[in-house]
Amino acid sequence: MTAFSRRQRVGQRVINTIAGLGLVYIFLPILVIVIFSFNAPKGKFNIKWQGFTLNNWAHPFVESELTSALWVSLRIALVSTVCATILGSMIALGLSRYKFKGSGGVNLFLVLPLTSPEIVLGSSLATLFLNRGVHFGYVTVIIAHIMFQISFVAVTVRARIRGFDWTLEQAAMDLGATPSRAFWRITFPLILPGILAAALLSFALSIDDFIITFFNAGSLITFPLQIFGASRVKIPPQINVLATMLLVVSVTLMVTGTIIGNRRQAKLEGHGA
Repeated sequence: MTAFSRRQRVGQRVINTIAGLGLVYIFLPILVIVIFSFNAPKGKFNIKWQGFTLNNWAHPFVESELTSALWVSLRIALVSTVCATILGSMIALGLSRYKFKGSGGVNLFLVLPLTSPEIVLGSSLATLFLNRGVHFGYVTVIIAHIMFQISFVAVTVRARIRGFDWTLEQAAMDLGATPSRAFWRITFPLILPGILAAALLSFALSIDDFIITFFNAGSLITFPLQIFGASRVKIPPQINVLATMLLVVSVTLMVTGTIIGNRRQAKLEGHGA
């Protein structure tokens, strides 16, 4: 083994070790949440391990205010994710397929919500709604969430589309398919994993958002707002239980979407071969 090969192997091990430590750092808080969902706290604050119990999972919705806030967040996340996924995917397709005057400006405006601090976005939207006399509640929160979700969806879908072979559509139309049929039968299944990934990302961001929601919710209480407000009084283990349930559902949807997308892509490639 040459000296260069040994240095290359050592470098690979160092990079893998650093990557592994980074993943541990990222996922350790999530693991703590899952573990403490089985904790039996003796006081009002579930911050110290006292003992194992399944009672928290037997009664996950015992905290009515927490459960109500969770349903509010889920409804907002569902509506805003559907709207943002449709609009963001269309923007990504338009920017990827066509070159038009002003496309550089559109790209710049897409990146701005990703780089701007959330407090700037939240306060500016609140000012806009106040100047227009809009009542704060479901509508303002959904509009605010769609605004920042579109950027994440468009960027994620564009990453999936980048390098896409558009001649596949042309080949389908040469064989007699209409443009719409070529899109739904060829293009859409191939970019579907990217769309699903973007939808899951925007859904998670909507559920998790606090600052933008805080500025535009009015009297509406979402899951993060409820946790923040109740943390001064008590932190019940049901918070960890509901968070773990959301985690399991998100991971299940992500894995299912990836498997379906890969199977469709393999099927299309098999037909092409």
